[in-house]
Amino acid sequence: MSRRSAARTAPGTGDWTVLFETQDESKWHARLRALRSAEEPIDWELTRIDVLCGRLAHPTTYRLSLFVPAARPADRQRP
Repeated sequence: MSRRSAARTAPGTGDWTVLFETQDESKWHARLRALRSAEEPIDWELTRIDVLCGRLAHPTTYRLSLFVPAARPADRQRP
């Protein structure tokens, strides 16, 4: 991760939102291919991939999250 990306996703600057989560590896790969070929691509520098390794009692889970920056005070609309 670049320093610029790290600064953009620093604690307190926003939240991670789960875009997709599955325990099916083929669905995981299909979803990633669909996102890569979408007309409106996502900013891959603001994504996080988590692979929660399974054990005997829990299957492996694949999760794709996107960082959503918090609204800055100047960005908020006034009533």
